[in-house]
Amino acid sequence: MLDVLNSSILALPSYFTDANKRIFALYLASALIMAIPVFWAATSHTAERTISRFLAFVFPKRIWLHQSAKQDYVLWVLNKILKALLFGPIVLTMVPVALFFADGLAWLFGSFTPLTWSKASVIAVFTFALFIVDDLTRFLLHLALHKIDFLWHFHAVHHSAKVLTPFTIYRSHPVESYLYACRMAIVQGSVVGCGYYFFGDSLSMFDVLGANVFVFIFNLCGSNLRHSHIWFSFGDKVEGVFISPAQHQIHHSNNPIHFDTNLGSALAIWDRLSGTLIKASEVNNIEIGIGKYDVKHNSIAEIYWRPVVNAVMSLKPKRYGSVKNNAKIQP
Repeated sequence: MLDVLNSSILALPSYFTDANKRIFALYLASALIMAIPVFWAATSHTAERTISRFLAFVFPKRIWLHQSAKQDYVLWVLNKILKALLFGPIVLTMVPVALFFADGLAWLFGSFTPLTWSKASVIAVFTFALFIVDDLTRFLLHLALHKIDFLWHFHAVHHSAKVLTPFTIYRSHPVESYLYACRMAIVQGSVVGCGYYFFGDSLSMFDVLGANVFVFIFNLCGSNLRHSHIWFSFGDKVEGVFISPAQHQIHHSNNPIHFDTNLGSALAIWDRLSGTLIKASEVNNIEIGIGKYDVKHNSIAEIYWRPVVNAVMSLKPKRYGSVKNNAKIQP
């Protein structure tokens, strides 16, 4: 157990050097650069456009030292440890899923002679398929977390943030983290399995620093501004295809009309198809949180135990004998 604890803690600095992590240093740097025009537009006088004022604009104490932000920093560390201790042995892995899909296709359609496409074509198709299936399944799981009462209580941990920083991405309940880990194994395994059936063992991915090129581009284009106070819109036309940082901030709005909207990760097309897309130009000011539906995540302990209690309570049969029993009980 001590070995797991030590290895988990020692692995935390690698989040800033791993291109598969949201807070990779290059992604943070790109977000900082993208914040410059927002700062420029917010200041009317040249004398105000100084480095010190810019840093104060990007790193205000009221945000970064807020109690909610402090919880995010602690959860980043604790969830890393809990994931290693609790979910390591039971989380789905890619290999058995890949074998299941490859063998399943062979059973359904018989043996298949691998397609003789060029290596570049195989890489392009495989890389694009990984990105599309990953983004679609992220949307579907996110939708389920919002629409299924039992799951919502765990996802509410993320939405209970009162302020947003790049570390809010790690503000999640271990149960939600487990679901996303299983989702990733299913996505990678299914795409690899199908790819192996059609292309043989010549599969490879076009990556940048070890990350899928599409994921790399997405993260480079302001992914860390999504969880921030910096309003960055892509404009109406682009926001019909890609989710902008501002659109994701709308998703965190405490206004009920914004609940369950902009559920997509990178692509906006899934929200367009489901009627849940809102563009930044349609919204004025927002406040972060769940508003009157606050779930009382006032401490780290409450963040961990309250969702479990509320989720179990949501499974109890509802009684409809009185007006009181008919009323919806908020967490």
